[in-house]
Amino acid sequence: MTESEKRRPQSKATFPSHKVVLVLQGGGALGAYHIGAYEALKDAGFEPDWVTGISIGAINAAVIAANPPQQRLAKLEALWESISRPDGWGMMLQGVDLRMFNQFNVAEAMVLGQPNFWYPRVPSPVLAKDLPATEASFYDTRPMLATLHEHADFALLNRGEGARLSLGATRVDTGELEFFDSNHQTIDPRHVLASGSLPPGFPATEIDGICYWDGGCVSNTPLNAVLDDLATDDLLVFMVDLWSASGPLPRTMDEVAWRQKQIQYASRNAQVETLCQNHNIRQVLQQNKAGLPAETLAVARAGMLEVPQRHIDIVHITYTPSDTESSFSDAEFSRPSIQRRRDAGKADMQQALAASPWLQTHIGAAPMARLHRMQAGCMNSSLCM
Repeated sequence: MTESEKRRPQSKATFPSHKVVLVLQGGGALGAYHIGAYEALKDAGFEPDWVTGISIGAINAAVIAANPPQQRLAKLEALWESISRPDGWGMMLQGVDLRMFNQFNVAEAMVLGQPNFWYPRVPSPVLAKDLPATEASFYDTRPMLATLHEHADFALLNRGEGARLSLGATRVDTGELEFFDSNHQTIDPRHVLASGSLPPGFPATEIDGICYWDGGCVSNTPLNAVLDDLATDDLLVFMVDLWSASGPLPRTMDEVAWRQKQIQYASRNAQVETLCQNHNIRQVLQQNKAGLPAETLAVARAGMLEVPQRHIDIVHITYTPSDTESSFSDAEFSRPSIQRRRDAGKADMQQALAASPWLQTHIGAAPMARLHRMQAGCMNSSLCM
């Protein structure tokens, strides 16, 4: 294989017949990275059968899942154009000028809000002594409900004609992470908004008398929704993260704030590997349950021993921030930044597809969850046991 062939995205026709799952992490404006990652998958024929998301990942997931495949990319592009301002002239800027341009966009969003997404509450809620949970926030996110109606066909989704959709949100009263799933309930824009209701900027979203905050309050990556599912299909999971757990030591206060966000919202290596490890342990127990004592079987069943025997390959890519990012980049929706992040997502996913590590681990292997992580341009695979 030539070097150009190695770099070329592979076609799904050359791969085993997994069901394709797309897992999208939360991260505000950094979510433009998802557009490019999805575009690369689409170009290679990897239309997802199931999309899971949290926060901005939930918004992007809803647009992908609740549209016909031929419309998904155009709808994603239209969504991001609608929630950004016509400031493409910033493409001409570089270095310090570009960083200042980005910081101005953040300030603009904080003061004026973001088109078709949120607007500031006036007067400030700080002055109020008693507010309902659905109004206790600095910004009002009701415009996003109409935006979602415009760009996602929830009737199509709920008829089962789109991809399966799972969205993670946090119950405010219990602090538990809950998943809304189109396979088990009717989904509407409120469920999507609930997944992205990050306090104190955004208010809780009420659904059937229960108030929800952003799923990232508990876990910013909805991978456990996939690993806990009891379907029997082999899965090829593309996990697209927006925050890196690893990074250089900060040298300014802004870098301190940025690094703190990265650590808080990242899918830490140990966390992902533990999820895979727990799944594989259950697989081994299931395979050997005939030899287990009755008491052990009872305990194992209580711990969800009954898991399907199937291959799960998880391909993990993560956004690498540029030197123009600041601690408020997750609120920086300028069109130049959206395009740059989208381009990065496409390039990273193309590289992952070219590596196609699941081909080497799937053939002749026992049914297990395997993790393939792209790091510094290299794909590292591991069986988490």
